[in-house]
Amino acid sequence: MDADLATIVAAREQVLERLRATLIKQLRLERAPDELDPDMPLFGSGLGLDSLDAVEIAVSLEIEFGIHIAEGGASPVHLRTLNTLATLILDGGAVRAR
Repeated sequence: MDADLATIVAAREQVLERLRATLIKQLRLERAPDELDPDMPLFGSGLGLDSLDAVEIAVSLEIEFGIHIAEGGASPVHLRTLNTLATLILDGGAVRAR
């Protein structure tokens, strides 16, 4: 794997790890981080989250990743899975060093 791709993959894995931990804590999910598949739907038949959870996710992203999601800024597509959330974070350049 070339160095640029390895850097991208490592950054995405770091974001996914932080997302899992954040969602488990903020939504009080009784699941282990490795149980949250990055492609599992967060809403509906997947994890079963609802619209109030979506608001909590938006607030959590603002706190954890420094992303400000304006009202109507994140579409349902952005909130579909952990991978779509990771893409939103990485595209926004909002990942901060811990």
